[in-house]
Amino acid sequence: MKKLSAILLLTGLVCSAQVKKGKLIWEENFNGKALDEKVWNFELGNGCPDNCGFGNAEKQTYTKSNHKVENGFLTITAKKEGDGYTSTRITTKGKKEFKYGYMEARVKIPAGKGIWPAFWMLGGNIDKVGWPLSGEIDIMEYVGREPHMAYATLHTKETHGEHANGRKQEFKGLEEGFHTFATNWTKDKITFYVDEVEIHSFASDSKSAEVWPFNQPFYFILNCAVGGYFGGMEVDNSIFPQEYVIDYIRVYGN
Repeated sequence: MKKLSAILLLTGLVCSAQVKKGKLIWEENFNGKALDEKVWNFELGNGCPDNCGFGNAEKQTYTKSNHKVENGFLTITAKKEGDGYTSTRITTKGKKEFKYGYMEARVKIPAGKGIWPAFWMLGGNIDKVGWPLSGEIDIMEYVGREPHMAYATLHTKETHGEHANGRKQEFKGLEEGFHTFATNWTKDKITFYVDEVEIHSFASDSKSAEVWPFNQPFYFILNCAVGGYFGGMEVDNSIFPQEYVIDYIRVYGN
């Protein structure tokens, strides 16, 4: 999700895959009436003073009040409020971190120019080494200025920001109903899927920290940003409020 400017990615042919998920080792079904704060952290504010706009000139301020847990769904609502925008961002940092596995989320994405929902991961060592050396796995990103396009991206010290390693792929009807976004992460390769269709993979002989930081635990992040370099500086205020609905997150062991 952290980007210095809009990612220029290649489109490519998708291929079907018989996905082998392994044994279920953790799941979040958003049961109950509130987020489990033994699992989830709230990240609040607009990034200031240290990282205003979260390094991307994003326009939203994150709060605890722009979400609800109801009927087995987490709903994050991005709103236009006064001169600004509000939303919610949550992480499992320090609470639920995973090294390797098949990770997936079933979500219904919001739509419209300026909206930027994501399901992604950061290396658990980010406070020690910083970004991008920590590594980043963007399992799902969608920007409303590019209808029907699903982004899957890796950021490392070697390839990050506008030079990130990833792909975008068109899926007609992506904005309709629920879709599953996933990554299969092993010690040697990372592969991305939309509705179990493979869209991108990466493997490297080099296992240096600059090229392959993916040999350590990572944590999950769910958020819905507004605007920014990647989300788009032009925001259509008529689209708000927009809802990003998450049905579940599941992690399977390889």
